[in-house]
Amino acid sequence: QVQLQESGPGLVKPSQALSLTCTVSGGSITSNYYYWSWIRQPPGKGLEWIGYITYSGSTYYNPTLKSRTSISRDTSKNQFTLQLSSVTPEDTAVYYCARMSEAIRTMLDYWGKGTLVAVSS
Repeated sequence: QVQLQESGPGLVKPSQALSLTCTVSGGSITSNYYYWSWIRQPPGKGLEWIGYITYSGSTYYNPTLKSRTSISRDTSKNQFTLQLSSVTPEDTAVYYCARMSEAIRTMLDYWGKGTLVAVSS
């Protein structure tokens, strides 16, 4: 059973960097067939895909967020991380990590519970 859990600060000040970690259990982030994705949902709005990292370490980002986004991984800890720089209150959202099918990119079968990050001074 694959499980994902987000962790990180729940409050970030404007202009600072948001940093979250996703810890994966029950499966290896270096195994093929799956990518590891970050998604967010602002209050009252829909889901927004942020980006993903593959089992080989390649990354791809939502073009609207690419300039501020960095996804990395620590294979020894089976973790992958999200860093979003220069945040504003519009970045306030519930942030999720999820497993993505390599073959069907819209299929995300395992999700973390999500963590709320508020951007406020």
